[in-house]
Amino acid sequence: MDLCSLIDRNAAFSPDKTAIAFEGERLSYAAFAARIERTATALKHELGVGRGDRVAILSLNRPDYLVLLYACARLGAMLVPLNWRLAVAEQLFILSDAGAKVLVLEQAFEAVLPELARSAPGPSVVGLDFTPPRGTTFESLLTQGDGNGRNPHTDLSCPLLIVYTSGTTGRPKGAVLRQEALFWNGVMSQHMHNMTSDDHVLTVLPFFHVGGLNIQTTPALQLGATVTIHARFAPDTALAAIEQERPTLTLMVPAIIQAVTEHPAWATADLSSLKAVATGSTIMPPHLIDRFVARDVPVLQVYGSTETCPIAVYTRLGGDLSRVGSTGLAGLCCEAKVIDQAGAEMSPGTPGEIALRGPNVFFEYWGNEEATRDVLCDGWYRTGDIGLCDAEGYFWIRDRKKNLIISGGENIYPAEVERVLLEHPDVSECAVIGRPDPRWDEVPVAYVIRRSGCRLEADELRAHLQAQLARYKVPRDMVFVTDLPRTALGKVQHFVLKQLDAQSRGYGEAS
Repeated sequence: MDLCSLIDRNAAFSPDKTAIAFEGERLSYAAFAARIERTATALKHELGVGRGDRVAILSLNRPDYLVLLYACARLGAMLVPLNWRLAVAEQLFILSDAGAKVLVLEQAFEAVLPELARSAPGPSVVGLDFTPPRGTTFESLLTQGDGNGRNPHTDLSCPLLIVYTSGTTGRPKGAVLRQEALFWNGVMSQHMHNMTSDDHVLTVLPFFHVGGLNIQTTPALQLGATVTIHARFAPDTALAAIEQERPTLTLMVPAIIQAVTEHPAWATADLSSLKAVATGSTIMPPHLIDRFVARDVPVLQVYGSTETCPIAVYTRLGGDLSRVGSTGLAGLCCEAKVIDQAGAEMSPGTPGEIALRGPNVFFEYWGNEEATRDVLCDGWYRTGDIGLCDAEGYFWIRDRKKNLIISGGENIYPAEVERVLLEHPDVSECAVIGRPDPRWDEVPVAYVIRRSGCRLEADELRAHLQAQLARYKVPRDMVFVTDLPRTALGKVQHFVLKQLDAQSRGYGEAS
């Protein structure tokens, strides 16, 4: 049995039921299962995709994103979702690091192709909505290939997803999730949401994040429910969909909740179909929860990470939602504890590092044994997040991973931005921190020491960064200084710098 078998079984039980709705079109479970099979067959016989091969996708949300996921499950292959917000240089690194055999992409993101053509041999290219140079279209591909779309020895133990998360070393790491991780993550989602096959999920978050893909979307499909997907989030279309499509569940990060609840249509929008809204990715401000609660819509919190598929700790629909700020109990199929630096479990109410263990936890970082050993010990994943657990088992997240910046639900690791800053010949040293922001929760700010005799300006440095990094990672403020706070060993103290920034909004010449 592979994960795709669940789609086949749902197609057998309810062939005419809508699996996916998208831009006015509806795909039944029978049609969904058939398209998955055709895709798996074509990938196998036309492009030579076998067990363990990597298939990358660079696209906004669309039904064929999910078709590819389950086709890879059928073949024992791995899907590598690419963040379309990344710069081309970042996308190329991931394609190279993963060793992608196939790249499936939308025309909107074809800027990656000229650079990709310079690498040899490079992946086969398939266009979702266009004919790429030296490639084929997805629809043409599906008309080809004979035989079946199955490979031997494919089951739930096979790796299925490689999801890249920016690393503290300045390069992204690919978290490898097995099919069984998505299966058990789905079981926990169904438990968290009291989800049944009668539910209807509205997905507005991008599939390149495990949140958009796995908190509600894949659990709903594996259970036989209906999913309406949006190519990308917009507050007006999200509110209109809630009124017109009548979903029962949706997932929104805090920045999206803020955008929706501050939209002019919010006050009169009919939310009566929603039995709950789930949220996660960062610490949730209580006042945003209150906006939905005031409209009689419960807000469920979920804690986890890319490495946990992501569901690990959550509050449950019908459970105790009275503990303000708590992210809930350890999930139905996941263990959680708070530990000290040596790995010993802390007593209730004492802050420490959160550690997680379960079949939902990732298998390894792709091709990075050292990074894997750093965080996995006896099956326990050391998250680096600081929190506490009370005597009744409820968790509170007190701080995020060391130095991590979360801006509008997107993770920004300072080391990654610092690496690119230091590639500029006029930058001697630098440090990047997060500054509180009313709209985005945090925005990145760079403190930069120029090389002696250089007159580097902020605009020049921004242009350098924009060529290498996604726009949301480019610091909003460049502060030129002559020194940085350090430890006795010379390491920059980011937390001290953050305190100084909060006190004075910079010590030096801000641009």
